[in-house]
Amino acid sequence: MKKLYLIKRYKLYIWLIPIFLLLNLLGDVVEGAGDFPQRAVNELWLVCYLTVANYRLFEYALPAMSWKRWFESFLKVLLYCFIYSLGFFLWRSLGVTLHIYTVLDKTISIPERIGGLTGYSIGSVVIFGITRHIFNYVKLKQSSQQLQIESQQAELNYLKSQTNPHFLFNTLNNIYSLARDKSDLAPESILRLSKILRYMLYETSAPYTAIEQELRIIDDYIALEKLRYDESLQVNFSHDLEDSRQGIPPLLLVPLVENAFKHGVSETRDQPRVSIFLSVKKRVLLFTVENSTGDPADNNKVKENIGLSNLRRQLALLYTDYSLDIRPGDFMFTAVLKINLNSHV
Repeated sequence: MKKLYLIKRYKLYIWLIPIFLLLNLLGDVVEGAGDFPQRAVNELWLVCYLTVANYRLFEYALPAMSWKRWFESFLKVLLYCFIYSLGFFLWRSLGVTLHIYTVLDKTISIPERIGGLTGYSIGSVVIFGITRHIFNYVKLKQSSQQLQIESQQAELNYLKSQTNPHFLFNTLNNIYSLARDKSDLAPESILRLSKILRYMLYETSAPYTAIEQELRIIDDYIALEKLRYDESLQVNFSHDLEDSRQGIPPLLLVPLVENAFKHGVSETRDQPRVSIFLSVKKRVLLFTVENSTGDPADNNKVKENIGLSNLRRQLALLYTDYSLDIRPGDFMFTAVLKINLNSHV
């Protein structure tokens, strides 16, 4: 991890060499200075020195300074004052000696030359410092966003780990009722449960599943629930889809269907019924589940179970444009889910 961090830092300062060089050459062009090739070589020689000096300053010297070690910090300040003034001048002189740096104006005195180079180096500190600050801010923001994504994904996985066993528990209860009554429908219910389990094991780990696949699971679940009731139960499941292959998070719609049977139909004595309608048009999903209840509107208070509360939280993590309305009525309960599928986070 530390090695990767250092590589990124090296790349930052290496990229700053041509950027700072171009800024200075642009200044020479604006001023109309001649001898452009020689100036370019001179600037490159100076920029290489300042890049190393700024790297040491920002990555090692400044982070190590503190009031507790004030004397050591004071010595470092003096050292870098030397590096950015007389040291910079000595580097220029070395370039002259090696015939790398070309003196273009011999009329400037040494004190003036040192003063000009000091101003040049201070300008580099400002530019390198601002660029480094922006780089750190962007990296920090990216790390924060990545941490948030990982945290949300962990929460989604936790919600799924709660919802799936809850859904399975309710289904097993239904099969238990059939087995206890020694119903001939128990084998069929186990077969349908195996299909649901296969889906939960192999499909729900993916972020998306095709709507048509979700519809098949809802069909299997409805069929499994209908085995518990006689012909008095009325179930109407219809849909209107522009494209049944569009993707949605797996098992996103099942909690509303499960809620209709467990907390609605099971408490209805006379003519229990469930009406389910799914529409997806222009990337807008509308899912309406209506079920009978055993209470009038005054007594039909909304008590959200694990399935509904987890569904709300999953929607908040997955989408930015959605609504989930729970509407209790006279002996009737309606849940309406609307999602703009394009608003997926």
